[in-house]
Amino acid sequence: MSRWTIDEPTTLGFDGVVALRTTLIAGSVSVLASDERPSVIVGEVAGPPLLVGHEAGMLTITHERIWEGVLSWLRTQRVHASITVTVPRDCPVSLTLVSADALITGVAARTSIKSASGGVTLDGVRGAVDANTVSGAIEAQGLDGTVSFTSVSGDLSLAGGSVERLAARTVSGRVAADMDLVGASRVEVNTVSGEVALRVPESAGAEVALTSATGRIETSFAGLGERERAVMRGVAGTIGDGAGRLTVNTVSGPVTLLGREDDEPEIAEPRMEK
Repeated sequence: MSRWTIDEPTTLGFDGVVALRTTLIAGSVSVLASDERPSVIVGEVAGPPLLVGHEAGMLTITHERIWEGVLSWLRTQRVHASITVTVPRDCPVSLTLVSADALITGVAARTSIKSASGGVTLDGVRGAVDANTVSGAIEAQGLDGTVSFTSVSGDLSLAGGSVERLAARTVSGRVAADMDLVGASRVEVNTVSGEVALRVPESAGAEVALTSATGRIETSFAGLGERERAVMRGVAGTIGDGAGRLTVNTVSGPVTLLGREDDEPEIAEPRMEK
């Protein structure tokens, strides 16, 4: 195994990277998919040094003495690192972040993210995305594949791209998505008080069920009708050919489902009707 201890700006090059695993306390990490030779560029390091390892194609980046050293430094000094990593397009990426921010672009493989409060931006990512945050927000554009999102108060914003499956669960976080549904797509969103705003093509096909105990429910699809239950109230029905499934459940969060013309540009956050 090749290993480097980095405590100053450094550039490293690698051959045969097949997976990336990074743990970062604070600062920023950018993961860029490219046809060029894989590399790690460290622009800044404050606090415990970074430990970079490369074995059997696995590229790892973390703080030296990850918890013991970092917690000691956090009590008295700043912990920060700025990293840019270039990887092959088919390289799976796994990020564990505390308060660090991340950018991932062009990756066409499984992407796994665990974040406490750091913000994450995904651009043109394909494949399966699995994101877990406490208060960190996930913003994405041009996704193609599946998305699993779990958070306490973090927001999820999707703009553009095609979704085969979206599973989102939050307590108070907002879920906003403007996306295309592919064939038998499955969309399931559950929140306690978080707002849900979805926008799909008017030609999309899905069985739809929108329910909330006390939250407002609005939709621009004329084919959906109101349904009252003992505790929950909702809107349900079929749009298009009904090939997919779109389900939203909230306790007190408002729910909005809007349609757009097929040639209308997608926007970052669906417009809310008054």
